[in-house]
Amino acid sequence: MAELKITLVKSTIGAIPKHKKTVAALGLHKPGSSNILPDNESTKGMIAQVRHLVKVEEIQ
Repeated sequence: MAELKITLVKSTIGAIPKHKKTVAALGLHKPGSSNILPDNESTKGMIAQVRHLVKVEEIQ
């Protein structure tokens, strides 16, 4: 199963609280931090919420 590497590229300062909680749930803390998560529907939904704050790469 493929995995996704998610990197926070923009700060959450000024973001709405729901987006801050979503970024934290993805395991990201400060800009530049990355996390590897499984490629499933729940992860994709969370990424869609904060797509303007993160960069996503697919890893095999």
